Amino acid sequence: MKIGIDARMYGPKQSGLGRYVQQLIDGLLKIDNENQYVLYVRTYEQQYEITNYENCKIIVVDIPWYSLAEQIKFKKIIKQEKVDLMHFPHWNVPLFYNDPFVVTIHDLIMYHYPRAEATTLGPIKFWLKDRAHRVVLRHAVRKAKKIIVTSEFTRQDVHKTLGVRLEKMAVVYQAPFERYKTQETNKLQITKPYVLYVGNAYPHKNLERLLKAWGIFEEKFGGVYQLVLAGKSSFFYEGLKSYALCPKSAVFVGYVPDDELSQLYFNASLYVFPSLYEGFGLPPLEAQQYGVPVISSSASCLPEVLGESALYFDPENIEQMADAIHRGLTDENIRLELKQNAAENLKRFSGERMRRETKKIYEKY
Repeated sequence: MKIGIDARMYGPKQSGLGRYVQQLIDGLLKIDNENQYVLYVRTYEQQYEITNYENCKIIVVDIPWYSLAEQIKFKKIIKQEKVDLMHFPHWNVPLFYNDPFVVTIHDLIMYHYPRAEATTLGPIKFWLKDRAHRVVLRHAVRKAKKIIVTSEFTRQDVHKTLGVRLEKMAVVYQAPFERYKTQETNKLQITKPYVLYVGNAYPHKNLERLLKAWGIFEEKFGGVYQLVLAGKSSFFYEGLKSYALCPKSAVFVGYVPDDELSQLYFNASLYVFPSLYEGFGLPPLEAQQYGVPVISSSASCLPEVLGESALYFDPENIEQMADAIHRGLTDENIRLELKQNAAENLKRFSGERMRRETKKIYEKY
């Protein structure tokens, strides 16, 4: 069987989606000696990052995602390889691609947070872009042989929002990457013990409220800690930096490569995840791998993914968030319980299991 995978988002620089694609591909090529794979990457850098096994062909396709060229040219390039099944790890499937494919739907943010401030486009362009994306997504879920979703929350969300039959979807959990653990001092100008957030700064990530909560925490309990936010520089991160209420103790370190990210997790006193909506939520699990206690929003899929291994707060209640930060830092009984529960919770997530379950889906279609 010849299986194609759209790997243009491969790699950690593409946030959670890139990590999903990377973890899937790297493991599949190791465990699967029966099928042939055609990987479509966007850059030669990605091509060299992927270990090229005998059962794999890598094709560089310099076509931006969400573009007109993706809709017109990408379909033709895929068809040239005559794959038996295509896997699109995101909903951006070419509209006129009707050969057998499976698609991964990570979330339905565009339906629940269709806000113009989530883009740099003007309101008219944003409206047109949003409607076009919805058309593409609906085509993807309608034509797919099978839909992979990353949580039961997302499965139910797709069912209720788009009317997709539950039996057409399969929940396949992601898993945190295993990284080299180091105690070396990081070089990111962090001078105090710190609370960590890792991820992008889109509005639904709720970082503006986090900064407000941090201000309340500092006012009540003093400036012993720093708040460290790690994520690729963007329009939204720049907006947070210029935010009038941004505390001086908030440190924006930008994109952090994996070796430094390991240090950042390992040395954190607490991990905070204030998101209003997630389809899975990988960073808290990554933090737990390094023994870092996690406090988290109680919204969307996060209680499903984190179970009893996190201290929860209402993401819209900044006073409650500030209190959770304080308790997560100072209550040693809570910190110990969170660490113990995290060790048990992490057993539910395995990269090997994710790849084997995905491979079984491929082989059914």
